[in-house]
Amino acid sequence: MSENRSMQYAEILSKLIQVETISSRDNKDITKFLGFHKVLRETFPNFFNTVECEEFDGSLLLKWKGTDPCLKPIMLMNHHDVVEASGEWTHPAFSGAIADGKVWGRGTLDTKGGLAMMLQAAEELIKEGFTPKRDTYFVTACTEEIGGETAQTMSRALEERKMEFHMVLDEGGMILYDPIGGADGTFAMIGVGEKGYVDLKFIAKSNGGHASAPGKNTPLVRLGKFMAEAEKAECFDVYMSDTVKEMLSRFAPTMSGIMKTACGNVNTFKPVLKKVMPMISPAGAAMLRTTLAFTMSKGSDGANVIPQEAWVVGNMRFSHHQGKKSSVDAITALAKKYDIETEIIDDGIESGITDFKGDAFRFIEKAVNSVFPEYKAVPYIMNAATDSRYFGKVCDSCLRFVPFKINKQQLDSVHGIDENVDVATLAPAVDFYKYVIKEA
Repeated sequence: MSENRSMQYAEILSKLIQVETISSRDNKDITKFLGFHKVLRETFPNFFNTVECEEFDGSLLLKWKGTDPCLKPIMLMNHHDVVEASGEWTHPAFSGAIADGKVWGRGTLDTKGGLAMMLQAAEELIKEGFTPKRDTYFVTACTEEIGGETAQTMSRALEERKMEFHMVLDEGGMILYDPIGGADGTFAMIGVGEKGYVDLKFIAKSNGGHASAPGKNTPLVRLGKFMAEAEKAECFDVYMSDTVKEMLSRFAPTMSGIMKTACGNVNTFKPVLKKVMPMISPAGAAMLRTTLAFTMSKGSDGANVIPQEAWVVGNMRFSHHQGKKSSVDAITALAKKYDIETEIIDDGIESGITDFKGDAFRFIEKAVNSVFPEYKAVPYIMNAATDSRYFGKVCDSCLRFVPFKINKQQLDSVHGIDENVDVATLAPAVDFYKYVIKEA
């Protein structure tokens, strides 16, 4: 029965994948997103005939009215825009091919898959005659991949209406085997927060000149020295938060050797873990400090010209313990050492942390235990960004989790080549969302 359901859901997801919805900062035309909305309405007719629908420049805010207006509402989120799909794919990126037990295509994981299962859960519950106690909101945005402008607009609208939500559940962690290296088990990774995001431009200047007679410390040389030192990240504070401690302690029973001992006694072995984490897991190490990745650069336009000005762009993901100002100040001080100016080109937004001991996390943990009893729920800090960061204004408990079991290839395919999701994981995902809607 579950196999039949999963294949039915695979065909639904395939239909959504076939609608190309790449978002772009340079193209504000929302026609294709409106076309995608039409497909959603055709696919989930009971749902769209029941909910109140507001459209925000290609994004949707949907309200399923509950029976008890005294209860705070909940919000379930995913997004329908996707990133570009260059390269050679096993199956064309927008074919929605169902082959080898998988649905293939851009958006299967990020995040039309979660959106489809979320709406399918509501569709089936409505067909069964169910009405939730709490007002239940559904959000699907078309600008998540390019900064989240419409999510920010929706959150402002809700704030102006003085809305306050009990819980927000967005995309984020999934069900993974050995998420950090050394954990011999499969875990449901629930994001309780995400690092802040700032884009910085580092500018080195000089008088320029002919490349035949270069002086010392020209702009590109200074930028190179600066980047080499910044990569060591010694200017950023290393700190093991309560969330990371809890994450490691939940991994500990599946580990072996010194890692089992250290993760099972985090407070005692904290100095050791701070040094070891970067060696075993870049993702785990990034949870301990602010990171800076250099992503763009420019020098002169001529191969034989020393630039009067050269620059690089760095994408900073700042930690909660150091914060935006302190993180930017630290890298600015390092840049000054090499006579480099620092300019903020995207100020980003800070995101809070949901208490893993609080009601919202415990509820999602209970949902995981109910639908996936073989997997332990684990809190963690996301290094990537989601639209939910904007909804901290209307909710203190924003969580990030899509109930798909995925392997390493699938994890690496997000924003990469051959993105796909297992057909077998779709029915349990619908059951998970049903549990959340019914039991909230």
